[in-house]
Amino acid sequence: MIDEKAILSFRDSCGRILSEIKKDIIGQDEIVDETVTAVIAGGNVLLEGVPGLGKTRLVRTLGRVFDLPFSRIQFTPDLMPADVTGTNIVLKDGSGNVRFEFRRGPVFSNIVLADEINRATPKTQSALLEAMQEHTVTVGGESFRLDEPFFVLATQNPIEQEGTYPLPEAQMDRFMFKITVPFPSDDELRDIVLLTQKKSDMTSQKVTGREELLRMRDVARDVPVPGSVLDRAVRLISATHPESGSGAPSAKKYLRFGASPRAAQAIISGAKVRALSQGRFNVADADIAGLAYPVLRHRIAVNFEAITEGLDPDAIIGMILSETGYDGRSGV
Repeated sequence: MIDEKAILSFRDSCGRILSEIKKDIIGQDEIVDETVTAVIAGGNVLLEGVPGLGKTRLVRTLGRVFDLPFSRIQFTPDLMPADVTGTNIVLKDGSGNVRFEFRRGPVFSNIVLADEINRATPKTQSALLEAMQEHTVTVGGESFRLDEPFFVLATQNPIEQEGTYPLPEAQMDRFMFKITVPFPSDDELRDIVLLTQKKSDMTSQKVTGREELLRMRDVARDVPVPGSVLDRAVRLISATHPESGSGAPSAKKYLRFGASPRAAQAIISGAKVRALSQGRFNVADADIAGLAYPVLRHRIAVNFEAITEGLDPDAIIGMILSETGYDGRSGV
C-alpha cells in the first residue's frame, strides 16, 4: 500500500517536471502532460505533426529535465538497421591478431528520438521493435541490455506521405501513446518567437535523475485500481471491436478492427501515473477517459464508411466513450 508521503512526493515531482518543461515548450500542455505520463509509466510515444512544432525540442528538454542522455536518429530511406543498433567491427592489434568489437549505435541511450520514422524502410523500422518492447538489442547472436530508463519518442509527418513507409500495426502497437501535435495559436506563436531570445538560465533545468525516475515508476506500479474501474476499462477496449458481441454501435458501424490487449495495459499504466500526479490514491474513471484518445487512436482502424463521413479515429473514440458510459475526455 502506498503511503501519503510517497503520493505527495510523486505529485510534487510531477509538478516540478511539468513546470520546467513548459519553460521551453509554449502551449501544448496536453502533449507535455501525456508525454511525461508515458515516460514515467515506461512507455513509448509516437508524435504526429507537421515539421517545426517543437517535437525535437520536447525530447531535448525531457533529457535536460530528467538529466538523461539523449540521442537523435534521423530516419531516411537509406538508413540501415546497423545505423540504429550498432555493428561489429574488425580490429587488428600490433601483433596482427584480429578481433571483433561491438560499436553501439544511437539506440543505446536513455531517451531516443526517432525522427520521421516512417521515412525508413520496414527493415530498419523493425530494428527498433526489440529495443522498444524488450529493452534489448541483439547483434550477431549476442544480446545487449539497454540502460534503464529507456524511452523512444518517434515522430511522423501526417501531410507529406510521398516516399514514406507506413508503420505496420504490430509496430504501432508498441507505442503506448500516439499524440497529435496541433499548430499553435497566434498568441502561442508569438511566445515561441520570443522564446528564442531567452538566456540559458531562463530555460528548463534539471529536476530529477535516473534513480528518482525509476523510483517514481515503482511507486506508480503499486497504485490500486478498483475492480469496477478496471472492469469498465476492459469493456472500453472490448467495445472497439466491431466483430465482438460487446462491440459498441459506433465501432460496428465505423471500424475495421479494434484495439489489442496492449491498449488495456497501456491505459491502466498511464492512469496510475495520472492519478498520482493529481495526488490521488487510486485510479478513477476520469483517468481512463482522459487517456483513451492517445491510447486508442493508433490502435483502431476506420472503415470506408467512416472515411466517407469525414470521421477520424478521435471522433469515433468519443462516440465509443459515450456509448460505454464515459463522458468525453474528463470522465463520467
